[in-house]
Amino acid sequence: MSEERTAPSNFIRQILDNDLAEGKHSKVVTRFPPEPNGYLHIGHAKSICLNFGLAEDYNGRCHLRFDDTNPQKESVEFVEAIQRDVAWLGFEWGGKTYYASDYFERLYHYAVELIKLGKAYVCELNAEQTRKYRGTLTEAGKNSPYRHRSVEENLDIFQRMRAGEFADGTMLLRAKIDMASPNINLRDPAIYRIRHGVIHHQTGSEWCIYPMYDFTHCLSDSIESITHSICTLEFEDHRPLYDWYLDTLGVACHPQQIEFSRLELQYTITSKRKLTQLVEQGLVEGWDDPRMPTIAGLRRRGYTPGSLREFAKRIGVTKSRNEVEMGMLESCIRDDLNENAMRRMAVLQPLKVILSNYDQSKVEELNVANHPQQEAMGKRIVPFCSELYIDKADFLEVAPNKKFKRLVTGGEVRLRGGYIIRCDEVIKDAQGEIIELHCRYDPETLGKNPADGRKVKGVIHWVSARHGTPAEIRLYDRLFNHPTPDAAKDGGDFTDHINPDSLRTLTQCVVEPSVANAKAGDGFQFEREGYFCLDREQVHGKPVFNLTVGLRDSWAKIEKKG
Repeated sequence: MSEERTAPSNFIRQILDNDLAEGKHSKVVTRFPPEPNGYLHIGHAKSICLNFGLAEDYNGRCHLRFDDTNPQKESVEFVEAIQRDVAWLGFEWGGKTYYASDYFERLYHYAVELIKLGKAYVCELNAEQTRKYRGTLTEAGKNSPYRHRSVEENLDIFQRMRAGEFADGTMLLRAKIDMASPNINLRDPAIYRIRHGVIHHQTGSEWCIYPMYDFTHCLSDSIESITHSICTLEFEDHRPLYDWYLDTLGVACHPQQIEFSRLELQYTITSKRKLTQLVEQGLVEGWDDPRMPTIAGLRRRGYTPGSLREFAKRIGVTKSRNEVEMGMLESCIRDDLNENAMRRMAVLQPLKVILSNYDQSKVEELNVANHPQQEAMGKRIVPFCSELYIDKADFLEVAPNKKFKRLVTGGEVRLRGGYIIRCDEVIKDAQGEIIELHCRYDPETLGKNPADGRKVKGVIHWVSARHGTPAEIRLYDRLFNHPTPDAAKDGGDFTDHINPDSLRTLTQCVVEPSVANAKAGDGFQFEREGYFCLDREQVHGKPVFNLTVGLRDSWAKIEKKG
């Protein structure tokens, strides 16, 4: 087992350990099989880490396979996005990408074999009739009037379905199992349906019939010699059907399906259908909107691969319901960035400071540490001159109480990595708004406490007004203001719980010039403000920084008050 990426034992690892010890398998082969009908989300990240992680730890392999059986909702864009996400998380799939569509011809012949075995038939009930015949959870279904067609007739019609003779919705190939089964998935499920006029992203217009997911998935696993087919608990009721197809067809490889609990993350949703709704209705800016729980959105917001892998490790793998506080995910990225993110200074709401006793023509280059605890990260040059910006929140004319340790009229404060300054005068505009401070600096206080013994408790950040880089900063918050927007008990739609303050945009910000060489995706701690990531886009030539996470969990206080 690999020592680099090990994890605590869980029930799946125990199954694998037993199978290997008993000689049932000589190598573990798993798969991650997304449908390419949307971008991957945080729940998929858990599954990716589990499937690829197990393969790595047991020196096996994990296949990346696209279960691409519904071309109406699939696209190359989604295929490429999924590949990017898996690779970004740090996993490899051996250079070969698998597609269920690679097996369409074999799957067709498997369906023919079921017909020959008397285990499949062509049904002409329409969708509404099929639902009525299926029955309910408490009432058995009824046999279709087409269930007793001869093998020869079924073979002939199925071949004609493939040839394109019939319109969409007129014919359906169904498995012949048990319409009275208490498991509704076994009540003669659909195997093939007709889809005309769609172009498949891999097979083009070659096919006009497409296999259903349950039929395709188990046989694709078998074709690829998967040993353990690991999926979430909603597929537990599908396992008898998974086994029925494989047992009935007598395939050489019968993978073992194992279910685990899916991730339920508070203040978000992980329904791909509802994420699609957010995108299509313009409620977010796209699949990689930094408020989205997609891996692409989290990446754009500044989350790191290591933080998501750590999150997957912390939440573990069980069969129990797995509702996780958003604070745990935020804690993972906060811990990662606290250790690894370089420090920079940014002023979000600039207030100009003029140092009246500093030579206006002088510019100093201050050496400031990139990280207070990581000497190996080195230092950077921060320019200092007579005109600075501090944040408006760091000044009050009169201190409201003794706990206020920032700048006040007549008071002193230390500039981060620089000098102590004292505020002498406040300049206001005609409306009484403070627009400028006139201060004096103490030239004897650079990098040390003053010799006269006076104590200055406050330390604030700053940026040179002449050298700073104008920037736009986007303050992202949780997309929803309800912990379970998908299951709120107020009778409304999940979109009713979208947080109206999930994005605030600040356009007058200034960041220190050392970030000019940063590239999209680079993350920093803006001192005293939070962790931010450089976005891929610019606005009017200005860099854009996205808030990844605050320095502290501000929602914890909100939730306690609630």
